[in-house]
Amino acid sequence: MVGNNVSHSNRRTKRKFNPNLKTKRFWCEAENRWITLKVTAAGIKTINKKGLAAALKEAKAPKNIY
Repeated sequence: MVGNNVSHSNRRTKRKFNPNLKTKRFWCEAENRWITLKVTAAGIKTINKKGLAAALKEAKAPKNIY
């Protein structure tokens, strides 16, 4: 995502908004092994809330655009 830096004098310069990506290991109960994922901070919170299996199932499911 892109946007502008706006200085005190109201000059605008382009900037990027990068996602907050982290490399994190999660224990998978179903496969009895560690899985390493590169996820955002919000993704880590979602996995902690719903569980790894449910979050992966939801991420792989086709999205409804309507």
